[in-house]
Amino acid sequence: MGMDLSNAASRRRQAPPVVSFGTDVRVAVVDDNVLFRQMLTSTLRAVSGIIVTAECASVADARERVLPGLVDLVVMDIALSDGNGVSLGISLQRRDPRLRILLLSAHNAMDLLLDLPENIRDRWSYLSKNSSTSVNTLVSTIERTMAGRSVLDPFLLEKTAPRAGTAVSRLSKRRYEVLKLVAQGMSNAGIAEELGITDKSVQNHINAIYADLGIDPDRSSNPRVLATLRMLEESGSLID
Repeated sequence: MGMDLSNAASRRRQAPPVVSFGTDVRVAVVDDNVLFRQMLTSTLRAVSGIIVTAECASVADARERVLPGLVDLVVMDIALSDGNGVSLGISLQRRDPRLRILLLSAHNAMDLLLDLPENIRDRWSYLSKNSSTSVNTLVSTIERTMAGRSVLDPFLLEKTAPRAGTAVSRLSKRRYEVLKLVAQGMSNAGIAEELGITDKSVQNHINAIYADLGIDPDRSSNPRVLATLRMLEESGSLID
């Protein structure tokens, strides 16, 4: 099932989503599917707190219109008519290191994030068009990505399991639950609410996860992203 944008207008009338990042988020949309690009752009323009500054159909178009200082986040497809969205995102970030990238693709390609240069991994997120992803999930992913948290598709995460013999497979059930929520870009408060535990308990679990995975939080600018990528690296899909 793809992203349900066709009835977005009626849903917005019922409960319009809001980005609460603090300032307006300037978003560029890059997708060579005309219908999907137009629906996505229309949906995002109806969200309070999001300003769509560019609607691009190609790599060449994006390179011309996504200019440093004018865009905060790019929502882009991976497979474009004249190139690759991942390569495009990397080149755009070289021009503007603060730029965030949200890959929104028909491909189950979360593993692509493992190949990104280490210095930009914490500014990339991934949602699949094939997931039953709601508009609210899209909006929350933009918000979390702007807050410096790398987000992986929640539907695809539920369809993965750690490979036997890996450090992730040896995590306790509770720590693995916490790690999956970290990988969805949730804050400690959000994880606490989801699991019905205290914020302090969440942080204790996260500290234990770092220790179990050999991650030194004092030597990393974003240990949550490292833990997320470690889970991705040591997990396999339960679906084709």
